[in-house]
Amino acid sequence: MPAVFFFLIDVSMNAIQTGATAAACNAINQVISDLPEGPRTMVGIATFDSTIHFYNLKRALQQPLMLIVPDIQDVYTPLETDVIVQLSECRQHLELLLESIPTMFQNSKTAESCFGAAIKAAFLAMKSTGGKLLVFQSVLPSVGIGALSSREAEGRTSISAGERETNKLLQPADKTLKTMAIEFAEYQVCVDLFITSQTYVDIASVSVIPRTTGGQVYYYYPFSALSDPAKLYNDLRWNVTRPQGYEAFMRVRCSQGIQVQEYSGNFCKRIPTDIDLPGIDCDKSILVTLKHDDKMQDGSECAFQCALLYTTVYGQRRIRVTNLSLPCTNMLSNLFRAADLDTQFACFLKQAASEIPTSPLMQVREQVTNLCINILLSYRKFCATVSSSGQLILPEALKLLPLYTLGLIKSPGLRNDGRVDDRSFWINYVSSLPTPSAIPLVYPRMIAIHDLISKEDGSLIPPIIPLSSEHVSDEGIYLLENGEDALVYIGGLASSSTVQQLFGFSSIDEVHSQLVLQQYDNPLSKKFNDVVNEIRRQRCSYLRLKLCKKGDPSGLLFFSYMVEDKTASGPSYVEFLVHIHRQIQMKMS
Repeated sequence: MPAVFFFLIDVSMNAIQTGATAAACNAINQVISDLPEGPRTMVGIATFDSTIHFYNLKRALQQPLMLIVPDIQDVYTPLETDVIVQLSECRQHLELLLESIPTMFQNSKTAESCFGAAIKAAFLAMKSTGGKLLVFQSVLPSVGIGALSSREAEGRTSISAGERETNKLLQPADKTLKTMAIEFAEYQVCVDLFITSQTYVDIASVSVIPRTTGGQVYYYYPFSALSDPAKLYNDLRWNVTRPQGYEAFMRVRCSQGIQVQEYSGNFCKRIPTDIDLPGIDCDKSILVTLKHDDKMQDGSECAFQCALLYTTVYGQRRIRVTNLSLPCTNMLSNLFRAADLDTQFACFLKQAASEIPTSPLMQVREQVTNLCINILLSYRKFCATVSSSGQLILPEALKLLPLYTLGLIKSPGLRNDGRVDDRSFWINYVSSLPTPSAIPLVYPRMIAIHDLISKEDGSLIPPIIPLSSEHVSDEGIYLLENGEDALVYIGGLASSSTVQQLFGFSSIDEVHSQLVLQQYDNPLSKKFNDVVNEIRRQRCSYLRLKLCKKGDPSGLLFFSYMVEDKTASGPSYVEFLVHIHRQIQMKMS
């Protein structure tokens, strides 16, 4: 299978006016030189509003030729060939076209979007080759195949509107897009979705396509033409350059006595034993639930094998085999000693996310808390040396489990407030999240940046501060990041010279939330840039930066991440530990 990259860009009125179309074209233009070199690399491009516009990129033409597909109920591709061509052949045409698209549509008054029809038409063009379809979308798909209506009744997402209604909004509106996605997966087309919106776009419905085809959803809300183009470019660049493969199949096998119960993640499943991955990359994880249906001998070993067959971007067919052999034990204390908190918590997180669309939030929060209680109860009952019942005893390897459980309960996915799209994105983000990213998502990292210079201790990133408001001083400036977003909080009494050195504002009153990080000519600014760049490197994510200040809604946003404080969305950490301890004591008695 050749490496095919097809770009599909929303050019509806809203996308043009907010600068989303220009940001997408600019990002694609910069990324073209990062696509894999060689004669096998092919590209195609189309734009859409209420109709679909393909472009003939054949070199013989003076300039790219636009071909319009007006029928958005029964779509087709206008040309069998020349819509997807070798990159080496059409590079100049492509660059020219990307520069002119925003101006070509600048006076557009078309507010509609035929998203479903456009991806179907792009798929028809890619059907014979397979490949990556990268879609930039700004508004709710409103016409053509898979059109959606604005289900979110003017943002009424509170519990009073009825749990059942809210749950319905977290599930796809109908089966149209899912049926399409299964067909895409069959022909090895992997779809990535870049959502650059300022309104509701029904992520619950549109995300079905990336989830079924091994792709990913990127979400820039509310899209800002000032601060988001840099993140859009970096996300796109990492998307096409990261280690990845196409047309993959995966199967997990285990030794006798154990069997695979289910797989979960971003893939398509047509037969019980294998999963199909039109695209697989280094940022995806797949959760495999096992069940054991036979007795294991103490001291014997049980084995697991994961085999992944895939094609590289350079067209080599490879198989990657991972083997694991683990000792069986009937000593529960051995199990607790070898527990892997990150992996165990990643499973918790994924299971909770998969429950949210169909269960009341209160129930999911209770399930999560009970899981934590039952694990600690088992340890107390079967492993702990007898001590006074007044003590809360935690296994060494899992001693932070209650803290992360509390973080999960207070996360955007499980809080009662918030927009439907934000929750849908959170659920979707979690479904393929790699294990190292699970804990930062619910318990972000917070560091002080006002004294970066004075506290040189050899490490680039300063010590981590607990997420409690008692550690946030009014004179300080702090950075908080969860692997996806980064908030910079400026205390009400922060020194104006420090604010000036870091952000170039002469006073705190000038601070506005859109932050484009710049390096100013002073040691503090340089150090701060180094720290942010190191975090971006660690996370493989550009991080969307937002400035927050005291006495402002953005300040409330920052404090909503203080997991250890008592908030509207849950108890303080101390109260939570007391609750867990009480439950364990009740179950022991």
